[in-house]
Parts: sequence; C-alpha cells; structure tokens
Amino acid sequence: MNNFEKKKRNQFDFFRNRIYNQLRKIMEMNQELETATFAGGCFWCTEAVFLAIEGVKSVRSGYIGGLTQNPTYKEICNGDTGHAEAIEIVFDPNTISFGELLELFFATHDPTTLNRQGNDIGTQYRSEIFYHNENQKQLSLEYISILNHENTFGKLVVTQVSLAPIFYPAETYHSNYYNLNKTQSYCNYVITPKMEKLKKVYSDKLKK
Repeated sequence: MNNFEKKKRNQFDFFRNRIYNQLRKIMEMNQELETATFAGGCFWCTEAVFLAIEGVKSVRSGYIGGLTQNPTYKEICNGDTGHAEAIEIVFDPNTISFGELLELFFATHDPTTLNRQGNDIGTQYRSEIFYHNENQKQLSLEYISILNHENTFGKLVVTQVSLAPIFYPAETYHSNYYNLNKTQSYCNYVITPKMEKLKKVYSDKLKK
C-alpha cells in the first residue's frame, strides 16, 4: 500500500469511526428515554402542558383503551369507541422522573370527576394512567393512595391505572394544537388559564 492509499484509508477509518460514534450516542440516548401515557380530558390541554416541561422530548395526542381499531376523532367524540383521548410522552428520566410527571398530571386536571373534565363529558374524557412497566404501575397506585389518604382534592381520586395497550395517534391537525390555535375560543377559555397556572406554580420545571 503506497502513501496515497494509506492516506485514503486513514481518512476512511476516521470518518467511519466518527459516524459510528455518533450513531452509538444516538442509540444510547434513545435507550435512556422512557414513555408515559396519560389520559386527562381533552388532549389539546394535556399536550400543551407537557410540551412545556423540561426533559420531555415529544408529546403525541391519540386514542387508547378502547375496542375500535384506528379510531377517528369523530368516532371518539361520539363516545362509542371506548377509547380515551390521551397523550404519549417520551421523556428523559435523567432530567424529569415519572413521579414528577405524575405530579404534573394530577395538578393539571381534575382526577375526581368520573368521565368528565369541566364541560367535556364522556368516557373519552376519563382520567387514566396507562403504565408501560411495573415501576410505573406501582408509582401510580401509590401516588393515588397518598392523594386519597391525605384528602388532597376533598374527594376520592377516580383515576384508573391500566396496562398500556395500542396507542393510536390522532389526526395530524391535533399536533401542537394549542400553540398553533391560541386565539381559538376553547384554547383561550380553557387551556390558557391552565398554562398560566403552570407557569406560576411549576416555573422551575418549564423549558427555558
């Protein structure tokens, strides 16, 4: 192998190793991420809350916990599918823990009203945690037990805890709905006050 060929080989090895290291870092980062799935009323609300939280990498709105395959928003609104409006959160547990996400979940919706959040009524608006592992299940059950023991809300928490089944992503126009439609009446009346409360009470957990 002459000098020119050696130089080319060294350059190839350098870029190959660089690409390999970058891919390894991406894989390691993805392995460290976890998923949480919450149903707490209209997913426009819950999505807006968790998109603002430091350590949350992504939030998808969707449908979960029912019988209908590939449900549509129209079908969900009729309340006939058994699905709940929910969000699937991908988060970095090194930045924010599942326990902290639970705290935010319970602080930003009413977990004491069965199949209802404010004027939104129906099983699709139920409060439910869909766990992805045994740790999430136990933390959720313990958290609810503490809330009820301390009578935090003055009423019993009716939030269900269930194993996460198939999550069906919602139609694309629901993605980042609040941030793209803040002047819409529902967003302005229901979600904006919730976001203002979030900024006041949990400013330390918000993305900078």
